[in-house]
Amino acid sequence: MAIQMTLNKGRVPVRIWTREVEYAALQQLENLSRLPILEDPIAVMPDVHLGTGATVGTVIPTRSAIIPAAVGVDIGCGMNALRLDLEARHLPDNLAGLRAAIEAAVPVGFGQHRRSLLRERVHGQSPLNLATRLDVIVGRHPELLKMQRRFNETWRCQLGTLGSGNHFIELCLDEAQGLWIMLHSGSRGIGNIIGRHFIAAARKDMGRHLHALPDKDLAYLSEGSSLFDDYLEAVSWAQDYALENRRLMLELVLQALVPYLPPFQVQGEAISCHHNYVSREVHAGQSLYITRKGAIRAGAGELGIVPGSMGDRSYIVRGLGHPAAYCSSAHGAGRRMSRSEAKRRYTRRDLVSQTRGIECRKDGGVLDEIPGAYKDIDRVMENQADLVEVVHTLRQVLCVKG
Repeated sequence: MAIQMTLNKGRVPVRIWTREVEYAALQQLENLSRLPILEDPIAVMPDVHLGTGATVGTVIPTRSAIIPAAVGVDIGCGMNALRLDLEARHLPDNLAGLRAAIEAAVPVGFGQHRRSLLRERVHGQSPLNLATRLDVIVGRHPELLKMQRRFNETWRCQLGTLGSGNHFIELCLDEAQGLWIMLHSGSRGIGNIIGRHFIAAARKDMGRHLHALPDKDLAYLSEGSSLFDDYLEAVSWAQDYALENRRLMLELVLQALVPYLPPFQVQGEAISCHHNYVSREVHAGQSLYITRKGAIRAGAGELGIVPGSMGDRSYIVRGLGHPAAYCSSAHGAGRRMSRSEAKRRYTRRDLVSQTRGIECRKDGGVLDEIPGAYKDIDRVMENQADLVEVVHTLRQVLCVKG
């Protein structure tokens, strides 16, 4: 399908790849479209739903400003997936031991490693130079140190850990019964600190102009200011941190699998994609800042990952480079109800039923992640048939939740 709905109530059109949008999300999109910094249409993916700061599933093009709350607090949150040269027949009959091994190897939620996994290189720097770059950012914004107890220890020891909520590690089988590892996590506590700091800084920076905005969460930083430059540097750091976090998790999961599986090798390189981030890109000959809030880049030929819920299929996709979507795609199924509503509506028995055949937690602590709380992933994929093509269909057999 193509664009199914267009809002024309603001400065720019809002192009939406679905007709299934809740009223509150439509209001949020209308507010966004009224911002004075927008000159180009907004693109909205078919997994759209109400978000904090900005609507999840939104692609926002700006020319000289960025909205920190649109990027959000889990900066660089995204997905990794890789294929092993094993098949379903190589898995043990009971996957409980495998799940326990992964949970023992990868701390979840507020957990962290006892020591940092940051790799030391020449002059004590990591491949991404994370420590030195963060020192520069903190030097300009020392308030960051006050936002988390034991700041330096926490960000280092949370590298290689899984967030809570909708973050996960899964073992999946594709249509040929090939075995995949897939995981979803972001920039952990440090990304949250950076996001909250600059969201507050943007509101303060706008001063008396803040009241003119349709929503104070849409406060923006203007290009040319030192605060704008500092945010770009900080958000780039958090995106690199999230990439390194997922890379280290993949290493830990691979190590955890060794005692339970025959000798194996990884086939090709891991697929990796952010879905909460900002980048500088050229579209229709214009240099733009593209903020993807719950959306992935899907340039022509680029591989991406579109996961379903913890009880539904996921997809490895190849981008079609649709210009009206700024070469973007949905980032997943998208929630169809809030976490509190899911807990009110469903029971643990429902969770057991909806995750039958999958080795995963089935307790009340993950009830808000029940598959029924999410949209139909196949409907999402149908609505974005002009944005991506399916390369592999994955079905999880094991899921670790934070």
